[in-house]
Amino acid sequence: MAKQYEMNGFRRAANAFVSWLARRGRGPAFELVTIGRRSHEPRTVPVTPVEVDGDRYLVSPYGDVGWVHNIRASGTATLRRGGQAESITVTEVGPEEAGRVLAVYHAQVGKIVHPYFDVPAVPTVEDFVAEAAAHPVFRIEQVVT
Repeated sequence: MAKQYEMNGFRRAANAFVSWLARRGRGPAFELVTIGRRSHEPRTVPVTPVEVDGDRYLVSPYGDVGWVHNIRASGTATLRRGGQAESITVTEVGPEEAGRVLAVYHAQVGKIVHPYFDVPAVPTVEDFVAEAAAHPVFRIEQVVT
């Protein structure tokens, strides 16, 4: 059984630190800015985009969290890193494509997200295809700087 994501004080502090690094262009993370689907206010969260076969993707290792709902509602967001910003449009991908992306993401991002995936110790792409419904994946379609 995969671990359930829960926002707590440690996670808030970790997100603040990773965002601080992204604003300085350090580490692999970016700040993802979405517009709240109900509040219409900007919402910022650190994310680590992954590249697979020349396409870039956003992965939600923690499931249907706030930014996922916001990006589904608008289809747009902004990625910021080191003083640079790019406006993006995204498309949510199906399970087969998501499975390939999740396999790469799981291998690249590190052990911090591993408990949130219900896959064996040595997972296959098929294991990630089965997990795709629990971990939304969005292909970055267009970048407008």
